[in-house]
Amino acid sequence: MGRQFRALVAAIAFLSLAAMSTDGQTRPVDNQPDLQGIWTNGTITPLERPRELEGKAFFTPDEAAEYEKQMRERNNGDRRDGNAEADLAIGYNDFWWDRGTKVVSTRRTSLIMDPPDGRMPPLTAEAQKRAAARAEARRLHPADGPEDLSLTDRCIARPGPPMVPAGYNNNHQIVQTAEYVIIFSEMMHDARIIPLSVRPHLPQNVRQWFGDSRGRWEGNTLVVETTNFTDKTNFRGSGQNLRLIERFTRVDPDTLLYQFTVDDPQSFQRPWSAEIPMKRAKGPIFEYACHEGNYSIVNTLSAARAEEKAAAANGRQAP
Repeated sequence: MGRQFRALVAAIAFLSLAAMSTDGQTRPVDNQPDLQGIWTNGTITPLERPRELEGKAFFTPDEAAEYEKQMRERNNGDRRDGNAEADLAIGYNDFWWDRGTKVVSTRRTSLIMDPPDGRMPPLTAEAQKRAAARAEARRLHPADGPEDLSLTDRCIARPGPPMVPAGYNNNHQIVQTAEYVIIFSEMMHDARIIPLSVRPHLPQNVRQWFGDSRGRWEGNTLVVETTNFTDKTNFRGSGQNLRLIERFTRVDPDTLLYQFTVDDPQSFQRPWSAEIPMKRAKGPIFEYACHEGNYSIVNTLSAARAEEKAAAANGRQAP
């Protein structure tokens, strides 16, 4: 375990203890709404509404139960269906996945709630050009060096913010102080430290993996505005000028409503918004030791070198 990670764990433990009363229960800080705890956004509800559910914003209870059954069967990592390369194609047994087994508690058919069709708006011409350039770069230089691989493969950062469900590690711990809110995510052991005091964003020439966040309270809702992303984050095709607005509202003891709006006129033809009712999780959050077991980079680079050597031996260029 690296020194930075140990320091981060120690800081979170200290802040967690500081935010607890003598009876061991979390309490609000300076009369702030209490968002603290471990929350999960694991769900089988997709970000975008499936085409077969076009025009249907919500499931009925019976429809939700049937959809959950279908998705559990479809996502079952132990299925092989006669595929001789299933272990390579599927990757993990079902034991390792933790997508969730239920649709969101609102029974929405997509996490996206605006546009009303539950779909992301089209990319702009500029964003399409960026995406094509990235695809061409991957084709020409798929693995010349580790910098050609994704941030996730390199254990640098998970996709986002915003915080959308993944295949596993969908837990997020929130810790509050009077001046900061910390969001510690199990995936990639990322921590966002969000100041609540009024201060300007960083200069435009300073870019960060998770952007530069500023928080404020609007009634019982924590509103977080994030700018200053890098051009390597590329959330669903976004660019470095993405402006992300997130809202966190405690709607009952076991539900934290998380809403976000993606505002990036250079990348999307209109802003779009989504919401996830995050549920309280027992925890604890475990260390995500990404690099300690990360054979992906070594194997990818060595395979690329082997392809190049084979191509050179045959007098042709590697794919």
